[in-house]
Amino acid sequence: MPTDGNPTEQAARIVRLLWRHSLPAKPGARGPKPGLTVDAVVAAGIALADREGIDKLTIRAVAAALDVRAMSIYTYVPSKEALLVLMVDAVAAEDAPIPADLPIRDRMIALAAAIRAELLAHPWLLEVSPWRQVLGPARMRRFENQLRAIDGAGLSDLAMDRAIAVLTDFATGNARLAVAAAGAADQLSDADWWRVHGPLLAEVVPVDDFPLASRVGATAGEHYQAPADPDGAFAYGVATLVDGILADHV
Repeated sequence: MPTDGNPTEQAARIVRLLWRHSLPAKPGARGPKPGLTVDAVVAAGIALADREGIDKLTIRAVAAALDVRAMSIYTYVPSKEALLVLMVDAVAAEDAPIPADLPIRDRMIALAAAIRAELLAHPWLLEVSPWRQVLGPARMRRFENQLRAIDGAGLSDLAMDRAIAVLTDFATGNARLAVAAAGAADQLSDADWWRVHGPLLAEVVPVDDFPLASRVGATAGEHYQAPADPDGAFAYGVATLVDGILADHV
């Protein structure tokens, strides 16, 4: 069911829902009947998306999980799109703070690792567009904590923002590969896949045409026993990124 009202009204309602716990209660305001809350609807949406994927996330499915009529969900969230915004912010609230006593390099690596871990725990987040995501309190708190983690590294305000963006983009791309690898492993292990395809590729690929690719590919494949190594690539890549960022500003 579409959200009632014009775009400004729709945006205002989503913002109010996101910041609902920090907004003062209106005297005499009449809200939904007790028994169900926005938090409960959001939690049900997250559980459903974690279990079945974002394609299965519908207002009707959330209502069924809560054992209520679908129309009653609209009392709490105006649309599936609004529910997704609330879900993204609620997941961000799970963030653990980055220990302030870690060296700056380790804090920056921990920042990227936390983003990757969240995406691996909630793969449906990879299907939610990050563009124009309305900031809620949890995502704002995350940004504050990320800035605190890298404050003192000698970066300007703009460089701090860009460093977080670069680390986020890298962690997201690597998480996407790791999620794909996990899905493929449910059908056939990487080791078994390599045992089948490695020898076949060795038979058909003309080494003289691809001397470097053949040599490096064979070495990597034997080492990974898989098409790639998302975990190892993340460890190598994030360390390289952080060292590069710090080298430019220290």
